[in-house]
Amino acid sequence: MQHFDLLVIGAGSGGVRASRIAASLGAKVAVAEERYLGGTCVNVGCVPKKLFVYASHFSDLFSQSRGYGWALSDPQLSWKTLRENKDREIERLNGVYGRLLDNAGVTLLEGHATLLGSKRVMVGDEEVSAERIIIAVGGWPFVPEFPGREHVIDSNDVFYLDELPEEIVIVGGGYIAAEFAGIFNGLGVKTHLVYRRELFLRGFDREIREFMVEQMRAKGVVLHFNADVTSVSVDAAGVRNVTLDNGQQLSAGQVMYATGRRPLLDNLGLESTSVRLTDKGTIDVDDKFETHESGVYAIGDVVGRAELTPVALAEGMALARNLFGEVGQAVNYDLIPTAVFTQPNIATVGLSEEDARERYEQVAVYQSSFKPMQLSLTDSDERCIIKVIVDVASDQVVGCHMAGPEAGEIIQGLAVAMTAGATKADFDRTIGIHPTLAEEFVTLRQAVR
Repeated sequence: MQHFDLLVIGAGSGGVRASRIAASLGAKVAVAEERYLGGTCVNVGCVPKKLFVYASHFSDLFSQSRGYGWALSDPQLSWKTLRENKDREIERLNGVYGRLLDNAGVTLLEGHATLLGSKRVMVGDEEVSAERIIIAVGGWPFVPEFPGREHVIDSNDVFYLDELPEEIVIVGGGYIAAEFAGIFNGLGVKTHLVYRRELFLRGFDREIREFMVEQMRAKGVVLHFNADVTSVSVDAAGVRNVTLDNGQQLSAGQVMYATGRRPLLDNLGLESTSVRLTDKGTIDVDDKFETHESGVYAIGDVVGRAELTPVALAEGMALARNLFGEVGQAVNYDLIPTAVFTQPNIATVGLSEEDARERYEQVAVYQSSFKPMQLSLTDSDERCIIKVIVDVASDQVVGCHMAGPEAGEIIQGLAVAMTAGATKADFDRTIGIHPTLAEEFVTLRQAVR
């Protein structure tokens, strides 16, 4: 039986990072993976999603180019070419991850891992043992039960469609639903977004969310709020007929569910351990990521602290260092920048205006909305919005929000400033780069409220 100092279950972002760091600190490490080398992010998440986002932008770019003197014949999308090129890139990245593990001296065990009890794990047909075990299996798309559930696709299936539908219904109100509404709409598909609450992207600044409603509708996405699907049926022509609880009927070539993800704990063998789950179905861990089973740890989406790839990376790195010689490492969850690759993009770091007003006695909001310069010679009505939130007592910037071109690239830099404790005075004395959209963040002088 092979024995390791550390066995990581799951070769996603957090698992690969933890294994490589542990190996670099002298540990004998193995990673067990049954499906996706590189995890959800590389295979059916961030990376292919962003490639599809890039593809969807070209419809706007082709249209906007006319204002800059370009004359283009009628551009045509080949979904087959896009999908196959995406597949080749993911295959390349799978190889990169394999080489990363190999070069770090990490043993890759291919197969489903099942915990057998203290320090013992079955991987495929092989039993191995380890002094410490990290569960980093991530999540899996959740589709609720309803009549016709078998006729819908989820956020994994969407990357492998044989054909691009003429019309699609997307169900959900989070990152994935909003992003794919923009993707399909940009690729020329008539797109409906159905969400059971009054406003999508819960947890983001409300003003940004309301702004995105206007922008998405202006681009042609049909939004159905306060509505939910009661059934889906398929007719002889293969058309999905969708019934909503408000009585409305929709018809589409595909129905995609993006109604959240749940920890991938099926057949993991948790019942043979003392590992406990929270009320939300995530693995319960302490502040050092240890479960109730001594020597068994969990990181990433499976613990649900912040279901983002960079957070899983940070957790994996901190845990590996704490376990193998660099104790005292911790993850700061206070300032986590994030982006939603809608059209236009959303990016944010820090507190929303609503949360800031709950936390601080007095808050100042600096804000501007305008047409981006790159669209000034076009007939586009797209606008952008930027927003800076300040705690008046300390002058500290506690939130930065944006919806507009390259929002993620801009907010990443502001996240560095906020992590360093930047004040509004620091922003004001920073010289801008002109002419850029980013400079607007350092030229906001008058609070709007």
